[in-house]
Amino acid sequence: MTDQAMLLQHVLAAAPAPSNEPTLLDFYPLIWWMVLLKVAAVFLFLLLTTMFMIWAERRVIGRMQNRPGPNRAGPFGLLQPIADALKLPLKEDIIPRTSDKLVFIAAPLISATCAFIGFAIIPVGPIVSIFHHRTPLQLADLPVAVLLVLAMSSIGVYGIVLAGWASGSPYSLLGALRSAAQVISYEIAMGLAFVAVFLYAGSLATTAIVTAQQRVWYACLLPVSFVIYLFTMVGETNRLPFDLPEGEGELVAGYHTEYSSMKFAMFYLAEYINMTTVAALATTLFLGGWRAPVPLSLWPGANSGWWPVLWFVIKVYFFLFCYIWLRGTLPRVRYDQLMAIGWKVLIPVSIVWILLIATVRAWRLDSHSKAPYVIFGIVIVLILALVWMWDSAAQQRAARYATEEDSAEEAEAGQVAYGSTTFPVPPMDLPHYHGVGPDGGTGIAAGVSHTEASSKEVTGA
Repeated sequence: MTDQAMLLQHVLAAAPAPSNEPTLLDFYPLIWWMVLLKVAAVFLFLLLTTMFMIWAERRVIGRMQNRPGPNRAGPFGLLQPIADALKLPLKEDIIPRTSDKLVFIAAPLISATCAFIGFAIIPVGPIVSIFHHRTPLQLADLPVAVLLVLAMSSIGVYGIVLAGWASGSPYSLLGALRSAAQVISYEIAMGLAFVAVFLYAGSLATTAIVTAQQRVWYACLLPVSFVIYLFTMVGETNRLPFDLPEGEGELVAGYHTEYSSMKFAMFYLAEYINMTTVAALATTLFLGGWRAPVPLSLWPGANSGWWPVLWFVIKVYFFLFCYIWLRGTLPRVRYDQLMAIGWKVLIPVSIVWILLIATVRAWRLDSHSKAPYVIFGIVIVLILALVWMWDSAAQQRAARYATEEDSAEEAEAGQVAYGSTTFPVPPMDLPHYHGVGPDGGTGIAAGVSHTEASSKEVTGA
């Protein structure tokens, strides 16, 4: 054996075993049939999840409202989504005469396409062997992968706006404008919620973010960012209680009022795929991605092989269940309340939280001590105390104003008299109540006793 062969054997023996933690380099070189296989798997997963959500939403909300839900099409109504999928293409495809036909047709395609693309950067599992090729269970990854989801969400808004504008209907246009304002407002807060994750992970690549959560999930380290993201993911997908663009009591059906058949199905599909995408992104950024939860992570094989796919799906479906739970529990908020939550609460809190996280993170890396975390905790307590004091003062002012208004109304009601300039309420103590007629007499007919007159007055006979 030559010296070079011995050196190579020594290097291979000393090299560590291949890790199942994916990196950006693991996506190269590209194998065309592997890419097509992953595209088909992602497409099939999103379609099956949409069908499951349609069934689960009706069954769960039916259970919440003491009714059975779909139970005729197949066992437990499981074939109901298939019946809907067969029914929609058979409906008449109507295009309004006053619409812009090209834009009217392109709008649902834009929304559905952007919804599918956003899921491409979600890591579903670690590196596995598929037909003797080691590959990550992820379609693609980028150094700025998370920004792809925000970009696709922003472009998807064009589909909604174009649908409302091209329909030629005032209800559709108002729904489209509502949706655009809502998505832009909540996307700002969503992007700010991501910044704290980027500061801790040191990367915008989803594989690196999942790898950075080996010890602790970011939902525990960054609870404020996690809560803000939960609000924004509901507002971003136009779901209850933030489904103002589709308010049937005000806008008939919102931006898709004039759509039917497959075009309506494309908007319907885009909504549920967007729900799945933001739920998968929440799992990736805050719940450790495909990593097993704490009790199961003690098992050595919990985060290897195909088991992580199961943990990932369970986490995603938990968020989807929360969507259903919110829809069956909360009423729709007013539009001014929706905008106030986004601009007056979520965005300011996100900015303050980012400043605190950036300060603590820089101080921690520079000093290598735990003192910044103590100071950070004290600052958080002080902020919470100020918020509590402000809220208590606001409640006291509201109670005081309510008391003053009640007193003013009672005083105004007491001053109401017959012939006054206020609302003409007759006085409750008129003379004829006491048996005195308009001419000053008793007003009792001859031969009728006072007892009979009183009884007639009381009974109305």
